[in-house]
Amino acid sequence: MRASILSLGEAVIDFIPAATEGEGGYRPCLGGSPYNVARALGRLDIPAEFGLALSTDMFGDQFMEGLAQSQVGTRFLERLDAPSTLGFVSLDRTEPAYAFYDTGAADRICTGIPDDDALAPVGLLHFGSIALAREPAASAYETLFLREAGGRRLVSIDPNIRASHIRDETAYRARLDSLLSQADIIKISGADLEWLKPGVSHDSAAAAWLQGRARFVVITQGKDGVSGWSRVARGHADAIPTEVVDTVGAGDSFTAGFLAGLHDRDLLSPETLGDPSGDAIASVLSCGQMVASATCARRGANAPWRKELPGFGSLRF
Repeated sequence: MRASILSLGEAVIDFIPAATEGEGGYRPCLGGSPYNVARALGRLDIPAEFGLALSTDMFGDQFMEGLAQSQVGTRFLERLDAPSTLGFVSLDRTEPAYAFYDTGAADRICTGIPDDDALAPVGLLHFGSIALAREPAASAYETLFLREAGGRRLVSIDPNIRASHIRDETAYRARLDSLLSQADIIKISGADLEWLKPGVSHDSAAAAWLQGRARFVVITQGKDGVSGWSRVARGHADAIPTEVVDTVGAGDSFTAGFLAGLHDRDLLSPETLGDPSGDAIASVLSCGQMVASATCARRGANAPWRKELPGFGSLRF
């Protein structure tokens, strides 16, 4: 049995701008960065799981249906009698802007984490986004992350920072610094890196993280493509031109794509990840770009299926 990827964090009903009878309005879509990653992985035929909590309300039912339709497992999910997180999206800027409404939400109040035995089928745990900023769940995720770091499974992180949602910036920065120093795989956008480490070059940031536990650092650069670093090499993949409908979920789709590329090549274990070569890095980054480009051509975080990506499985090094 192939080891699965467990994506952990929030699920958000994204209200995306949409014209309604000639007037401005919003269309609800399933979203949330870790949720998007899990669904995109499932559509790429990767054994995928999502955790840790969803609401029992009607939106929670829709989230569950979305996971089932995308072939995502739910063994690490609990349903709580609490509301779902709602997010309103603005597309008036280069990067989407969000306003979240999550007081008492199921994915914010969950604190239970799986034990080591339950995680036996999992090869990688993926963390990130607002789940790491919302208590009490954020502390639970931090505990799980640090417990797993350096153990039998890999841990990856995409901070996916939503600065407007952070209430205690000092504590949040300290948490991210701690987690980034312990991650095996780091994926971060250029915009998030600038917020986290103003003025620090991409090369310098990658080099610093690779002096810690990290074996693979990926920094996305929008229209300028994406670069990746290991301890021995650097690789790059250009952006793929597409007719953009919106960029909601594009970063999450990229994350799923490059993790799927690593999974296809049996590199997602502490024993096999090693120090990827430049060709290996470029190959898996290209996988991510293919998935992200296809997502940008659709409305909302609607990642493609593997069968819709000719050549995805043949990208080798």
